[in-house]
Amino acid sequence: MSEKNHEGKRTARERLAVEREKQKAAEKRRRALIVGVGVVCALGLAAVIGVVAANAGKDDEASGPVVAPSGAQGKDSLAIPAGQESAKSRLTIWEDFRCPACKAFEQAYRPVIHELTNAGQLQVEYHLATIIDGNMGGTGSRNSANAAACAQDAGKFTPYHDVLYDNQPPETDDAFARNSKLIELAGKVDGLDTPAFRKCVEDGTHNSWVDKSAAAFRNGGFSGTPTVLLDGKNIYQDRTMTPAKLKKMVQEAAKQ
Repeated sequence: MSEKNHEGKRTARERLAVEREKQKAAEKRRRALIVGVGVVCALGLAAVIGVVAANAGKDDEASGPVVAPSGAQGKDSLAIPAGQESAKSRLTIWEDFRCPACKAFEQAYRPVIHELTNAGQLQVEYHLATIIDGNMGGTGSRNSANAAACAQDAGKFTPYHDVLYDNQPPETDDAFARNSKLIELAGKVDGLDTPAFRKCVEDGTHNSWVDKSAAAFRNGGFSGTPTVLLDGKNIYQDRTMTPAKLKKMVQEAAKQ
């Protein structure tokens, strides 16, 4: 083989290699474009679903006067407090008793939250939402929130709150829509199952207040439940957050 022919073949191989690299690059860009369009479509769909969920249930809002539960605080009296107001740290929790993620948060953080509130180092403000009613249909979120507000009237919010999560039905099971179920669970809290509590639950005394709280959640720009804010900072979105870390942060603030 002459050197000229050898050089020609080498040049052809090099051109072929360059062309293959160009094709690979073009294919890579094409795939990236397809994935990008897919992600944009998925995000767009999620946004639509979120808007639908956030607005679902508005037509089912209760009519009647807004009756805030005893001791409710904050703007429009929508927060149910737990712990001492003098605590240097404040935890704001937006939650839904039908929400599985809320139950998971409760199971992980409840012992630390109770320890810190009992020590006077943390005050918790509970805000009740009805997002699962909007997503799945039904009235269990609202009815259980009303029952929890009735428990607040009786000075039993925290233990009843815990009982509701400990007995949370599957997300698709609207068991909390039944007042009989909510009253049955009240029997697990000493002194709560009284005629006054039963009447409050059965009459839906705080339904309009719950609806107002749910509207505040929808208008608050929150992404879902639970939303957990420590002194205004969203700690639920912090992937490094743990109960131990929360405890340390609150205890350090208490020392200052």
